[in-house]
Amino acid sequence: MSEQLKPEQNHTSEYQVGFAGKLAKMFINSPLTPLLLIASFVIGMLGMLITPREEDPQISVPMADIFVAYPGASAEQVKNLVAEPLERLMSEMSGVKHVYSVSQDGRAMVTVRFDVGQQMEPSLVKLYDKLSSHQDAIPKGVSQPLVKPKSIDDVPVVTLTLSSKQHDIVTLRKLAMDVQQRIKSLPNTGQSFVVGGSPEQVRVEVDPARLASYGVTLAQISGAISAANQRTEAGGMVNAGNTMTVYSGDFLRDARQVGDLLISVKANQPIFLRDLARISQGESETKTIVTQSQRDASGHFDTNPAVTIAVAKKRGSNGVDVANAVLHEVDTLKGTLIPNTVTVDVTRDYGATANDKVSHLNFKLILVTVIVTLLMLFTMGKQPATITLITIPVVLLMTLAVAYLMGFTINRVSMFALVFAIGILVDDAIVVVENIYRRWLESKSTDTDLTIQAVDEVGNPTILATFAVVAALLPMAFVSDMMGPFMLPIPALASAAMVFSLLAAFIFVPWLATRIKPNMQELEKAAEREHAEGKKIAAFYEKLITPIMSSPRKGKITLWIIIGALLASVSMFYFKVVAFKMLPFDNKSELNIVIDMPEGTDLFMTANLAQRLTQAMGVVPEVSAYQTYIGTSSPFNFNGLVRHYFLRAEPWQADVAVQLLPVNERKRASHDVAMQIRELLTPIAHAAGARLTIAEAPPGPPVLASMVAEVYGPDADTRRKVATDLMHVMQTTPDVMDVNTFMIRPYQEIAFEIDRQHAAMLGVSVEEINHEVAMAMGGYEVGSIKLVHELEQTLIVMQLPLAMRANPGSILALPVRTANGSSVPLGELGQFIKRQVSAPIYHKDLRPVEYVTGDVVGPLGAPLYGMINVDAQLKDYRTPDGVTLQGSYFGKPKNLDQSSFKWDGEWDVTYVTFRDMGIAFAAALVLIYMLVVAEFRNFLLPLVVMAPIPLTLIGIIPGHWLLGADFTATSMIGFIALSGIIVRNSILLVDFAKSKVQAGMPVRDAVVLAAEVRMRPIIITALALVVGSMVLLTDPIFQGMAVSLLFGSIIATFLTLVVIPLGCLSAHKAFCAKDEETGLSACTPAPAPVEPTIAAAREQVVVEEPAPIVPTVETEPSVAQPDTTETQAAPDVTAIQKAPRKRASNKAATAEKADIAPKPKRVRGIRIKPEDDLDDVKE
Repeated sequence: MSEQLKPEQNHTSEYQVGFAGKLAKMFINSPLTPLLLIASFVIGMLGMLITPREEDPQISVPMADIFVAYPGASAEQVKNLVAEPLERLMSEMSGVKHVYSVSQDGRAMVTVRFDVGQQMEPSLVKLYDKLSSHQDAIPKGVSQPLVKPKSIDDVPVVTLTLSSKQHDIVTLRKLAMDVQQRIKSLPNTGQSFVVGGSPEQVRVEVDPARLASYGVTLAQISGAISAANQRTEAGGMVNAGNTMTVYSGDFLRDARQVGDLLISVKANQPIFLRDLARISQGESETKTIVTQSQRDASGHFDTNPAVTIAVAKKRGSNGVDVANAVLHEVDTLKGTLIPNTVTVDVTRDYGATANDKVSHLNFKLILVTVIVTLLMLFTMGKQPATITLITIPVVLLMTLAVAYLMGFTINRVSMFALVFAIGILVDDAIVVVENIYRRWLESKSTDTDLTIQAVDEVGNPTILATFAVVAALLPMAFVSDMMGPFMLPIPALASAAMVFSLLAAFIFVPWLATRIKPNMQELEKAAEREHAEGKKIAAFYEKLITPIMSSPRKGKITLWIIIGALLASVSMFYFKVVAFKMLPFDNKSELNIVIDMPEGTDLFMTANLAQRLTQAMGVVPEVSAYQTYIGTSSPFNFNGLVRHYFLRAEPWQADVAVQLLPVNERKRASHDVAMQIRELLTPIAHAAGARLTIAEAPPGPPVLASMVAEVYGPDADTRRKVATDLMHVMQTTPDVMDVNTFMIRPYQEIAFEIDRQHAAMLGVSVEEINHEVAMAMGGYEVGSIKLVHELEQTLIVMQLPLAMRANPGSILALPVRTANGSSVPLGELGQFIKRQVSAPIYHKDLRPVEYVTGDVVGPLGAPLYGMINVDAQLKDYRTPDGVTLQGSYFGKPKNLDQSSFKWDGEWDVTYVTFRDMGIAFAAALVLIYMLVVAEFRNFLLPLVVMAPIPLTLIGIIPGHWLLGADFTATSMIGFIALSGIIVRNSILLVDFAKSKVQAGMPVRDAVVLAAEVRMRPIIITALALVVGSMVLLTDPIFQGMAVSLLFGSIIATFLTLVVIPLGCLSAHKAFCAKDEETGLSACTPAPAPVEPTIAAAREQVVVEEPAPIVPTVETEPSVAQPDTTETQAAPDVTAIQKAPRKRASNKAATAEKADIAPKPKRVRGIRIKPEDDLDDVKE
């Protein structure tokens, strides 16, 4: 049987432990420790189960649209009397970021966007209070404001499309309404709506010729229908002891009853409504067209009429659970409420995509944990690997519990934070385990107090290193605008994981280590193996570093090479070898094709173009299905919410919602598919005079467009002319596509111009004439019929037939009743004229503005490069007011009263994000510097420690080029996080070197020895980080962060081993602190024999396990000894192997073994005096 470690007597009664030691002492033998460990698992599992799941973090961006009608007013009048007063009121509220408005003929819409992070309910309270307190300011003829708030919670998580070959669109819509009602009974379902189909109507299509022959007017018909369609409560009656309510009248119930209404009597003959009009019950006049197209087995698309049901979730609920509940409910309705002749297609399931993303990252989380555990198994042994395998899940689960408490959801960003953190948080447990084993091996004992001392020795440095990483991460939590809350889970949860790993290392690791013990033979074999590996590493490193350290010329050349590599790497941005971008393109299974025909285009012409476009798209193999929405909008996503796609309802507007094959069933990314679709469809759309936008689902916070130019100017005509010219320039700029504008193309409207004088002479008012024209032109609602089962009203609509409405002559023949009871044709009272439609007037933050939008494609997909190219083409352009046009990149132009424009859109979010991250990086550097100053009590050494931080760019930027990745916001996060990680390695080297210098070794030898000794643990730590990064390289969003961590850690780890020794040598005076007792500098040469050579010292040092921090501990010796003239003994060899800074006397037994008594005074670090014989202190 192998020799077992024997407990030793308690000898720490005089040992003063710090924070880490106190925690270890409190829990190492406590029966609460296993209960706390189990409780951590249970609490973490509970947090994981109850925390809502979704694909992306919830971003609270409250937004409210205020609609106001001003019938008959021009756009200019609406702007002056409605929009601008409302803008001023809204801008007075606190927490408002932007106020937008658009004024059109007869109506205005004012959009209030609150600051990111503002909650919807308090924001609406302020808005309603502001509106209600200014009701007296509403002009005459202006309607009450209608407020419609919108937030991310209104985005549907599930959309279901019902289609059929056998059922008409009225039946489909009624069925959809019934299914919607059943779905709404489920818990946590939010806003829902139905798109498409046709509401049932009773259409009364009047024949103008018959009206004229019978002398009946449209007003008479309207009055007769309204008068007959009445039912009222008349009172009550008591009869035979019973009380009964009396009703009078009845509602119309079908088209037959409507047709039987008596309108007039002529020559004693009744004139019924059916004599004057064609009356039908069923579909309404076509205002929208919705179809569903599904690819069949033959590869062709089968298209059918359809309706779509959209369902959102309540705020704070689990999107995955809501989506699953909706789909399960629909499955139960198939064959009962939903007939077999109706096909139900799930056209959006954000619950499934969220679950897939989270499950995929869960798998990566497990994979990284297993790989890191195997790494520990091969480098440290099975006991440390087992402890690591236990502590990592505890830390991760507790972090998920904290995510729930902090209001986060389980999404791909929060899960990525945990995957990223594994490579770092495992270090704390390794440090403690390694130091415990070192002390056991050194003392041949597993004494509890010895274990506590071992934990305490590494406590303070480990805390310092952990908080150095937290200091690098935490400032990123204060990034503003929409990217702040989007990326907030990374600094928040990664920092929480680091803190939990620190506590677990001090609480659970000692408890586990004392119960999962290796035997002495295993420890000795591990020490021998490490010693052999250390020799190989030292031999290689000495060949590399000695020439550089020995020759100042070679050292300077090396530094210049490193500086040159850094400058060359950074220049890759300037030469566009690596592109800047907010976020890379995502790989989702949906996109939208937004079609804008010329204003005034008929619905069926728009439908014809949409059909041609979708037929051309059919050759793209990745397209599995699509829904076409003509004259209405598809169910909006977050992108459509910000862009207000849900307001698209004109006949010249269309939207095609495209579903792609699942990611695992296609080879190309969704962006590549979108590029092909754009190439196929753009020529067709341009030939038809349409503007096309391929709207991909954004990877992060959405914007109005990737490229947005806000055009300002002295007047409306100049502003629109500049915007038009800018749009033409963008259309000719390479790699700029989907150029569009909010300005309308000129089109006409028809107005009935009334002869007021003649009408007045006939006793006909303008109001009566307007009423007659409105009833004739279509869609005039005169009431509704009452059905037994209806979830949507069946309206009675009166109008002229569509063919007659297209002929003004037919309308002019309509009779109009005069004051004397006779009738005259409408044509005698006025005439139809054509006139230009007023252009809408846009405002942003109370200033008039025009918008020009576009998208950047090609290898440099970032908007910045398209903006630069556009600016280059504008250098010779002069505006109508004689200004040279140049875009403003940072804020609005200084002078808005002359032609100018501001670049907005994705660039604005990019600039704000990188600006805030730069500030966060500066704050991180300051915090790290302060922490390191506090540890080393020196202002120069922290600069040496932090020197490798910029060197990470030598790996990060070329790494992005090598993998063809853009430098994104996640890349910047990786760069900032890496600064804290690299500082850990630097502290390892400088801390060791400082301890050796204090022990009397020359600075040069000390830093070289430090690099040799610390190389192995630094490399192992870097490998753990590389493993955590490699599994994330395939993620389209976080690839940038993975590249930064992967290549940055590899290059910076290598360069750290070169730069830190050179930096220490240059700052050698910082190591020469005066001894508190002798007053001599640590660098002062002693008269005694010189310090043993570095080779002799190396023979005593076996490279330690990956411990990022090795302690600097001051304490009294455990056993007081009398002074002696003999030299102080060096500690046991393994003590030097695994703790470069250690008490001069740890055990009386160790001192006796060396036959040297330790000094009773307090000492710092390890002192190897020149007169010491190193061979005598070896075991």
